[in-house]
Amino acid sequence: MHTSMIDVNQTYRTTFTFSQEQVAQFAQVTGDNNPIHLDADYAAKTVFKQPIIHGFLGGSVFSRVFGTQFPGEGSVYLKQSMEFLRPMLVNTEYEAVFTVREVNRDKHQAVVATEIFDKSRNKLVLRGEATVMHPDKI
Repeated sequence: MHTSMIDVNQTYRTTFTFSQEQVAQFAQVTGDNNPIHLDADYAAKTVFKQPIIHGFLGGSVFSRVFGTQFPGEGSVYLKQSMEFLRPMLVNTEYEAVFTVREVNRDKHQAVVATEIFDKSRNKLVLRGEATVMHPDKI
């Protein structure tokens, strides 16, 4: 086996943005057509003053990273908690940070802290914790 094993305190970081078109696509796929995400005039009358990204679209970066980058292909997502602390906006650069908190080699599972930061404001916008399984890397 030539794959590297993940360890406690290991971190992985990736940056990303979402466009308004991606928000609209997410709304179409999920059926969540809340105007707070899609209608600038409606959103202007809310506390946010502009459309915000669906919380689960923001959190979907966790699934992408676990399944394709860290630990990567072959990962099985077992659990995810999420706290939505601040609104996420389109065309804004975010950084997702993954920090391994626990490793159980017998079960090939890891508990990973999942965080998203607004890079321009250096503010935490979403935080949670995931449990993932990988037969070769955990």
